Amino acid sequence: MSRFFRQAGDSDSDSSESEDELMSSEDEAPLKPSAVAKPAMSRFLRTAGSESSESSSEEEESESDSDAGQHEGTEDEESDEEDRPQIRILSAVDKRLKEMEATGKIMENALKINDWMAISNEFDKLVRMVQKQHNLSEPVPAFYIRTLVNLESSVNDALQKEKEAKKKMNASNARALTAMKQKVKKAVKEYETDVRKYQEDPDAFERDYLNLVSRENVAASVAQQARPVAGITSEQTDDFTTVGKGGKAMQFTSESIFKDLQAVQEARGKKNTDRAEQIRILELLLGVAATPYQRIRVLLALISSRFDYNSSVSSYMPTELWLSAQREVDQLVSIVAADPNYSVQEITEDYDELVERSPSTENGIVRIRGSIISFIDRLDDEFTRSLQNIDPHGTEYVERLKDEKVLYCTICRAQAFYEKTSQTEPLGRVVMRRLEHIYCKPDAVVQALEAAADVSEVKPAMTLARQKTTSSLVHSLCIYLYKSGNSLLRTRAMLSHIYHHALHNDFHTARDMLLMSHLQESIHSADVATQILYNRTVVQLGLCAFRSGLIKEAQATLQDIFTTQRVKELLAQGVHQQRFQVMTPEQEKAEKQRQLPFHMHINTELLEAAFLVSSMLVEIPLLASIESEEQKRKAISKPFRRLLDFADRQVFTGPPESTRDHIMQASKALQDGDWEKCRDLIQSIKIWSLMPEATAVKEMLAKRIQEQGLRTYLFTYAPYYSTLSLSLLSRTFALPLRTVNSVVSKMIWSEELSASLDQSDGVVVFQRIELTRSQQLAQVISDKLAAMVDQNEKTLDMRMGGTSWGERSDGTKTEKRGEQAQERRGRGERSRGSRGGARGRGARFSQGLGNQMSNHGGQRTQ
Repeated sequence: MSRFFRQAGDSDSDSSESEDELMSSEDEAPLKPSAVAKPAMSRFLRTAGSESSESSSEEEESESDSDAGQHEGTEDEESDEEDRPQIRILSAVDKRLKEMEATGKIMENALKINDWMAISNEFDKLVRMVQKQHNLSEPVPAFYIRTLVNLESSVNDALQKEKEAKKKMNASNARALTAMKQKVKKAVKEYETDVRKYQEDPDAFERDYLNLVSRENVAASVAQQARPVAGITSEQTDDFTTVGKGGKAMQFTSESIFKDLQAVQEARGKKNTDRAEQIRILELLLGVAATPYQRIRVLLALISSRFDYNSSVSSYMPTELWLSAQREVDQLVSIVAADPNYSVQEITEDYDELVERSPSTENGIVRIRGSIISFIDRLDDEFTRSLQNIDPHGTEYVERLKDEKVLYCTICRAQAFYEKTSQTEPLGRVVMRRLEHIYCKPDAVVQALEAAADVSEVKPAMTLARQKTTSSLVHSLCIYLYKSGNSLLRTRAMLSHIYHHALHNDFHTARDMLLMSHLQESIHSADVATQILYNRTVVQLGLCAFRSGLIKEAQATLQDIFTTQRVKELLAQGVHQQRFQVMTPEQEKAEKQRQLPFHMHINTELLEAAFLVSSMLVEIPLLASIESEEQKRKAISKPFRRLLDFADRQVFTGPPESTRDHIMQASKALQDGDWEKCRDLIQSIKIWSLMPEATAVKEMLAKRIQEQGLRTYLFTYAPYYSTLSLSLLSRTFALPLRTVNSVVSKMIWSEELSASLDQSDGVVVFQRIELTRSQQLAQVISDKLAAMVDQNEKTLDMRMGGTSWGERSDGTKTEKRGEQAQERRGRGERSRGSRGGARGRGARFSQGLGNQMSNHGGQRTQ
């Protein structure tokens, strides 16, 4: 054969035996199975009759060589079609057998040098090849059985020699030899019947195997030329038909569907199982399923196989596979929703899986073992995991995010089904899944999702069309979860409801719900996902207070999370790496799995800007109100104070570049009384454009800066005035006279300013009260004692088990404790006295929103 006609992979060094095997003359008669030329056999292939077979092969080779010489001597030129031998392409079975023989050759060479490590590795490869043949329903090769018999004797001989040898082999080789003993023993036991047949008559065993292989090749060639089986397309089979044991083509019909399904399920989870082949077979079975029971059974197995295709936890399910699973879940829900006589339940009585079942044979409802809600959970989790692993700044993320619409429709369809069948436990889980997709989204996005769900043929009872608004829809979903018996679902529903109210700038409702839920007292014992949701809810509540102009509440709410300096980690938006702590790969992997998708992130730069501006408006007037250095060390916002101290130490300050630079320079301007410069610097921060109400927020901040500038001016220059005109203050800070009057009156009433207001003349009359050094020290001691008393009483409450207001069933005790707390605060305020003036009241700002929340919670409980 010319080299231009050789197959890919042929080489000039191929042996004559391989050429004889690959080529056969067109005029030759078909050979009998016993007369088929065998390849060169290794040590493991040799049997008692191997010498005769080798001699016969050599004779055949000499005869073929002499015939070839005579053919070359003839000068008759005939057509190429008559003289050229045809090429026979090796079948898949022959290719796998050749791979096994190559592995056996390597094992033979390793045995010559007593390399048991190489033998062990090659034997593992051989076992995997045989397992693959077993999965494809092919017979066990005679070569493998022969290899097992010879290996068993070789291992026993090697172990005997090792015992008698004076010089022992190295430890690695000895361990490999011991391991090979166990492997061979296990394999011989697995194929005990075939090994016994081979030991009884090796030649007969060889002949039976060759006959079986030849019949399979014939059946495969016939099946390849024949038309595809009903229900099987050429694209699905790739012009090949699956061949089972005995060389018969596998026919997928509705009569044998349960046997085929059982075979697939038995192979599930085993090593070296071809998952793609299993999915392809299940798809074919779904095409031939005739009854609802058959379709349900096949769909349950097919969806599970799709989820098992990618067993890695770190990677995500391919999009095409996920979309196929989503469509099949919809199909499954539609089948069980259309026929109420079939029910898919997690716990059922035992039944014969090989028998067709129907409502007539079961005398009622046919209960099938499975879980639809688990499929819904897995679909949602895989969707989230894919978003976690896709680059959020590329187009692929946006395209993947569009699939949320079909997922939401699937969740709504499952909710409608569970409402129809009155299944309480899975209904609560699917309602929670639906709520998690809409609680943190703007109204326009929720309306788009609901519009897609309304198109489906199955609609749940709670829809946007019936509830009119997004808030009412979220409210109805949360109300259902509140009434359910699952405490985890109630907690997550409450946090989602609070988040939704805060997102829509309903601060007081969100704050009241958070206070009355008492979640802040028990959230530390919740799971990590619920703690992340709690952190996100508190942060959104602080942003809501900031947008609403409630600066003190915003500062107190955001302070706790910014004090930790782990904002991204607590919000599941990044992994925090500490300086002297190294994460293990397992910890890092777990942290990455908790991360939220990018579209659910809360902008941390915007969050930091809101916190620092709120801290500036609270801290700057406080710093102006106190004089002693010891009191100045008491900071309300330590992160802000740290940044301000760093900015004060700078020798040269250039134009502001970052958000922090703008806020620090604005703070200095506010300290100097230049409120206009402060306002311009704060309003020039570009991050405000990310807020939907950017214009209103800037106007609110300008007004708050004017008011806090007035307070800072009064605190700073009060010792230098005896009287001060209100109209002058109004013109200086561009505030209405009524606003100036209100600010000054509040300062006098709260004892921040030691002065009185003369309405007739329109002036503020300041009162000089100078404290001696002893009075100042006494005041500091009084403040410390009040703090110690509060801390001791809190500790006593914790030990007595009365930390939670909601845990007390006795209303009188709760009311009494609330009165005692108020009385303690009253004693603390009275102990400071009115003589302290502005300095005495300054430390009271450190209580923040925490004490306001406690007071509010106690009053509501009463």
